[in-house]
Amino acid sequence: MPRVCELEVYRLVLPYGRRPESILVRLTDYGGMTGWGEVVDSGPETWPALVERLGKELIGVDWEHPDELGEIPGGPAADMACWDLWGRMRGVPLAHALGGSRTSLMATVRIGADRNLESLVARVNRHVCAGYAHITMDVHPGWDIEPLRAVRQAYPALGIGLDARSAYTDIEALEALDAYAPSVIERPFATPGGLADHADLQERVAAPVLLEVSSERELDEAIAAGAGRALLIRPAVLGSLREVRRVHDGAVAAGWQLACAGGQGTGLARAATVAAASLPGCTLPCDVAEPPRSAQIVTPPVGASGGVVAVPLTQPGLGHTIDEERVRRLAKQSHRA
Repeated sequence: MPRVCELEVYRLVLPYGRRPESILVRLTDYGGMTGWGEVVDSGPETWPALVERLGKELIGVDWEHPDELGEIPGGPAADMACWDLWGRMRGVPLAHALGGSRTSLMATVRIGADRNLESLVARVNRHVCAGYAHITMDVHPGWDIEPLRAVRQAYPALGIGLDARSAYTDIEALEALDAYAPSVIERPFATPGGLADHADLQERVAAPVLLEVSSERELDEAIAAGAGRALLIRPAVLGSLREVRRVHDGAVAAGWQLACAGGQGTGLARAATVAAASLPGCTLPCDVAEPPRSAQIVTPPVGASGGVVAVPLTQPGLGHTIDEERVRRLAKQSHRA
């Protein structure tokens, strides 16, 4: 039975890109076992919730399973740490604890808009040569049909997903892309367009329209509206791994396909995404492109090799060793309770 005796929270500035922030949670049980969690680019309320409230609700409390804790302060970072601690104490990998059955996953790699078609095809070629059998292309009005045609002509058998990033208002423009057999059309319209536009598009195209939701209630509304046939799961958006399982089960019951994606961060959040992607309904390629090694605090690193992501099953919990010394070096702020 887990019983937390110590809580540590770290705010890290990551050494890449625009230097995003990541918040890590470390829980220690009375027996000395630890569990880790992470949230990337969280809102301003996360740090105060972890520092001021989590310890009061968790330290010294007996619990049998993370599900019985309900909603705890600090959101996905605290929830992940509880699951990691529970898995390590029970000797169970997180993937199995969630009900996952896969040992490896097909990965996708995201391809942003390029300056010209030749450069785009060259970038795709590098990923194909590295072993990727699926890519996800960013498209938007003015950069869609021609780049998709160029990549499809160069690689007739390549799996190609399209991420519209909610940039479209014209259904006909998206309908035209369906002629090039995309595996999914992801996030086609902005939320104000409503589910009716998504349902209209799904009736017109063969490719599954892939939506992202933030709760089980939103999924139920999308299913009732016929707004798609595929779902993107981001554990950080859903807030807890319990909600991830519920949304997964609801989508599978409706006959929808699922994909998983995770934030950059230090590798911890992506490790949880890999565990979620091992669930039986997650049949679409997952997006866990490896964060820069300069930001990794986990061994082995989280990411794809040859277009395939291994699900760690030889170690309990998240399945990775944490470089705690590196965490403390990268931390700009810390708290212990």
